[in-house]
Amino acid sequence: MDIQFFKESPFTTIISFHKLIESFEEIAQSDVDYRSNYAKAILEQIELIPELRTGIQDYSVIKNNEALIKNILADLFPTALTHNEIKAVTIPFQNISFNYTERFKKILKNAGDEFYMEIRDFSEHQFYINNCCLILSSYYKQHIDFNQPFFYDIPDENGIEKHYRILYNADFMEIIPTENAVPLTQEDIDQLLDNYNDINLWKSKFPKGSWILRGFGIVSLFDATTESAISILKSSLLKPGPKTVATDQEVSNIFQSIFNLPNLKVGFIIYNPEEEKFMRPAKYENQMKSFLLSADQEVDCKNAFFGCSFENLLDNKEPFVISNVSKFTEEQTNKKLGEHLLSQGIQSCIFAPVIKNGHLLGVVELVSQNTRDLNSVNATKLDLVLPYLTDTIDRVNTDMQHQIEAIIQREYTTIHPSVYWKFKRESQNYFQNMNHTKDYIFKEIVFKNVYPLYGQIDIKGSSEHRNETVKIDLKSQLTALMEIFDNQEENSNLVLLEQRKFELESLRSELDYPLKADTEQHIQRYIEEEIHPILKNTKSNAKSEKLEQLYFDSLDEKTGMFYQERKKFDNAMSIINKRLATVLDRKQVEAQQIYPHYYERFKTDGVEHNLYIGASIAPTKPFDIMYLHNLRLWQLQTLCEMELEHHELKESLPYELDVTSLILVFSSALSIRFRMDEKRFDVDGTYNARYEVVKKRIDKSHIKGTNERITEKEKITIVYSQNSEEAEYLKYIKYLQHKKILEPSIEQFEVEDLQGVSGLRAIRVKVINNNSNPGIKKITYQDLLDELN
Repeated sequence: MDIQFFKESPFTTIISFHKLIESFEEIAQSDVDYRSNYAKAILEQIELIPELRTGIQDYSVIKNNEALIKNILADLFPTALTHNEIKAVTIPFQNISFNYTERFKKILKNAGDEFYMEIRDFSEHQFYINNCCLILSSYYKQHIDFNQPFFYDIPDENGIEKHYRILYNADFMEIIPTENAVPLTQEDIDQLLDNYNDINLWKSKFPKGSWILRGFGIVSLFDATTESAISILKSSLLKPGPKTVATDQEVSNIFQSIFNLPNLKVGFIIYNPEEEKFMRPAKYENQMKSFLLSADQEVDCKNAFFGCSFENLLDNKEPFVISNVSKFTEEQTNKKLGEHLLSQGIQSCIFAPVIKNGHLLGVVELVSQNTRDLNSVNATKLDLVLPYLTDTIDRVNTDMQHQIEAIIQREYTTIHPSVYWKFKRESQNYFQNMNHTKDYIFKEIVFKNVYPLYGQIDIKGSSEHRNETVKIDLKSQLTALMEIFDNQEENSNLVLLEQRKFELESLRSELDYPLKADTEQHIQRYIEEEIHPILKNTKSNAKSEKLEQLYFDSLDEKTGMFYQERKKFDNAMSIINKRLATVLDRKQVEAQQIYPHYYERFKTDGVEHNLYIGASIAPTKPFDIMYLHNLRLWQLQTLCEMELEHHELKESLPYELDVTSLILVFSSALSIRFRMDEKRFDVDGTYNARYEVVKKRIDKSHIKGTNERITEKEKITIVYSQNSEEAEYLKYIKYLQHKKILEPSIEQFEVEDLQGVSGLRAIRVKVINNNSNPGIKKITYQDLLDELN
């Protein structure tokens, strides 16, 4: 007898057979002698144990009178059905059970001594309220549908979890209020029905032990393993998000229950129709593995590995079943696949295609270590679960496509989140109309009356630095080649070698002059076509051979040229660009809180950015010119921070590079239009083209009447045209000087006339260099390389 109570209940439970005893008393008065005599004999034994009628609270009475109780219950537990029915006496919702049928006893015995039988997912809260609902239904005659499917999960002798549906019969029970019972009005009952989760309310209306539950119930179980396992599988598959994807062990347990195979394991592979490949679901690799692709991430469907085995699966979309892998492997065409399966201990398997609208989505793999565990007969069970797998995999594929599209938009297009709403609205318009007409014309995406902000941090003299590193590498390579030729043995090619040495010397002399546009390509082609063949076909002495080996080891794999100095320069450029872009992107997140605005940045020989702010970009938010001024101050502060970031990097760079900073102020509102051909925004209209002209030319311009550039290292140059702009930025500068970000001195000058543009002026101010601050963490070049990679 299994006895276990929850801690609290509205019932005092008394097990009694009084209703059955009353039935025996009626039978004893009947004219049917054999029935009457049997009833009288039972009643004589019952008289010796009055608790059977009055009520049992000491459960040892049941233990000591099992045989008599079995006879009392004989009509309800027919001997002929004891090996078929799963039945016992119980109290509903409580783990008080006894008088098991033989089949029930066998199930519990196979589960093991340590198994404890409890209702699946049944909490103390549910227990209390279900008992209260029992009172409302039975005593107060309320029509309450509080019954829900209850299950016992019981392992069999092989460890396979079986699922049994629970049915209760309460015909032999009665519910009696005690003096502590709280009388309920219909208003009270309505309040309870509206507050299922308020356990304190229920306990106030049904105090602990305030009612008596007298009699007994009967529990009947039926094996609902397949239906329940499918339901559990469906619940697992419908869990949202990657973090809640069922693990391979959880899925395997479910399939083990369905197929009644303790050693069954489950895998899955995705089919990629574009490339006709099978792939492991890498994103869920820790949750779901594959037995076909245990080593490879992907494999071609026509690969010899599969032989002809998968043709039926691919062409006819039918399951591929191997009931005996060892026998299957004997055929030469199956050898590779068979040996691959045997190496994993697989002796039988089913590979079932997952199909949606005639398209193959993937393959479910069921494998077992026993021969004939899986076969064409039990493969039909997959028909029960494949519909759920199909819908789930289709949903996962759809979600994946959406995420891929989102990644493409984020990484490869310029649709910024601030303007995404307008693209979305236009796409929705197209979607709503696409079923009505094929002639839908996309409207142009235009934002009118927006204010532009432009800024850049440019690497000073990047072209000159790049040319200088090219010359150093070319000179080093030519010198190395000349040294090799100087150490060549005398042979029949001596005249040719002397000529090549002369040509190498001439090329090296050319590099003492400014680099021409085609010099690098000319020298590279000459070395590859004229010099390298000689080195590979000429006998060398030991010293020359060592020099040649050292030379070829120094060549860059991609270009076949020396790349030492250029690599330092390129790395320095990349590090600066990445660091400065990171600062800008991080600060941009904060700037969006000022007012939503369009933002784009570009990495060139430095980092430049465009901002556009205005009511048309965020029509649901009131716009005020104050937001433009806030953004201008933010931009100036951000450029100061980027300058300081460069200062922090400078000493650690492999190649010393300086930067210059520039802000272009433009106070007139303009329009920007999305260029479909270029997939980017551009200013709209002839008048606004002046702004673009200035943007393209301003950083290379000079102070009027001099040869000095308007930009200078460690300084920020602010270019403007109106007095109001000058006054505005002088206030910002004064504020940042007060914050010890900018130095006290300010330069002001006129900018030389550009083509079609005149009257520009500029302010230039130096950023305070904090490199001397001991609190700044020093960065090593290796740290920067690790970050870059």
